[in-house]
Amino acid sequence: MAISLAKGQKVSLTKDNPGLKKVIVGLGWDVNRYDTGDGYDLDASAFLLTDSGKVSAQEDFVFYGNLSHVSGSVTHMGDNLTGEGEGDDEQIRVDLSLVPANFSRIAFAVTIYDAERRRQNFGQISNAFIRIYNEEDGQEILRYDLGEDFSIETAVIFGELYRHNGEWKFNAIGNGYQGGLAAICASYGIDAAGE
Repeated sequence: MAISLAKGQKVSLTKDNPGLKKVIVGLGWDVNRYDTGDGYDLDASAFLLTDSGKVSAQEDFVFYGNLSHVSGSVTHMGDNLTGEGEGDDEQIRVDLSLVPANFSRIAFAVTIYDAERRRQNFGQISNAFIRIYNEEDGQEILRYDLGEDFSIETAVIFGELYRHNGEWKFNAIGNGYQGGLAAICASYGIDAAGE
């Protein structure tokens, strides 16, 4: 049975799942029916971070424009342009055994594409969640439902996987940013103008 997390809660993935190597990080959301004149396009992304809390290179940012990390450890499963349907809207595959040793964390974010021009924000999004399941047997390990805490933010860090004493753990973060993808990228040491 999956563990349901609250904001700020941390849990070990590998302690109760010894040998766990391949996981799928599923991210999902629903759009409230506010008419801004444009459709909503939310995008999931992953940042491979060193102990400094920053990427070591631009390529450590995995998103719709860079679907796979050079190590093969993190792979974006493709861009969903509408968010329609049930379940995960976008998925990111992580092979824990392939994550290079210099990365201690992998942060997962969701941003609203072109939010400023479209006058959109996370106040218009509901039922946002992140979940992690074992790719090999399909068992859901954990789930974090973000709640409705956001009003003006255009990007949210949902959570992060991190290494601690040889184990992989998950931290339910739920922090919002104004300034969209560029703001999150800047906080992780990426020049989003180059993306």
